[in-house]
Amino acid sequence: PPNTPARAASGEEAGGAPRTARDRTLEMPALILPAVQVNMRAGRLPPPQDNGVSYLKLPVDLL
Repeated sequence: PPNTPARAASGEEAGGAPRTARDRTLEMPALILPAVQVNMRAGRLPPPQDNGVSYLKLPVDLL
């Protein structure tokens, strides 16, 4: 089978279309919000609370 990412990088416009169409049908990854929070802090966790534990904040109803 052809290498779709390589074909897309070579300038073929339709190369990424099947991937984009498939991606639209997928749900948001389960760990995307924690990953974004840690990545925004350059890989560091938030400062620990009074009990010594670092917590990530996740919206419960928003997504």
